[in-house]
Amino acid sequence: MRALLSFFTVYPVPGASLKDAARASHLLPLIGLFTGVPAALLLLLAFVMPPSVAAVLALGGVLLAAGFHHADGVLDVGDALMVHGDPARRRAVLKDARVGIGGLGALFLVYAPAVAALAALAEASPPRAAAALIAGEVASRSAMLLMMAFGRPAETTSSSMPFVEALAGPRTTPAVVLALLAPLPFVLPAGSVGILAVTCVPLTAALGLYVSGRAFGGIGGDPIGATGELTRTILLVALCATA
Repeated sequence: MRALLSFFTVYPVPGASLKDAARASHLLPLIGLFTGVPAALLLLLAFVMPPSVAAVLALGGVLLAAGFHHADGVLDVGDALMVHGDPARRRAVLKDARVGIGGLGALFLVYAPAVAALAALAEASPPRAAAALIAGEVASRSAMLLMMAFGRPAETTSSSMPFVEALAGPRTTPAVVLALLAPLPFVLPAGSVGILAVTCVPLTAALGLYVSGRAFGGIGGDPIGATGELTRTILLVALCATA
């Protein structure tokens, strides 16, 4: 876990190598607890301030805890998907530090619904909103784990390569089981709707694998991160049905 925290969060944990993080990648959904719980506490501020403000603070908290790494993936993927050409050209755009309208549009489409959903949930019940945010964080990492377990890196130099290699063989099954089950405890307050909402994890991961394969020739750090962020949003929006 220390290696995962060092690689996937901004917490002041002693540095670890990429291979160390890859070896523990089957535990990736648990990182959602470290990014989600502190931010979820901010949603309890909805008892004393407008829920919309608490929602913005909470979403900002999870993005900050992750070091905005996955938000950067949303930007890069948004820009790359706007490019016409072969996968190699789109992969080049992923590495371009410049931000275009595609990236800005992707940020809006991914994060605006998440804030709105959190605000609606917090207005109905701040504790349930807090649980939903934790579920979203765990689900986000679960979708990322599924992509690494079943995906093929677009390039051998991709940062996803060590994770794909580490998850091959006998580690695949326990990783998939944890990815599918980890969000469930946090959606139980929503009842059957919450359990149904968790199906967005494998479905969004499958969508991410499909789009990554078609657009980029395989997975990479940016598509994996962007898929995780999209998973959180879809789960939160789905949970609004119980608000």
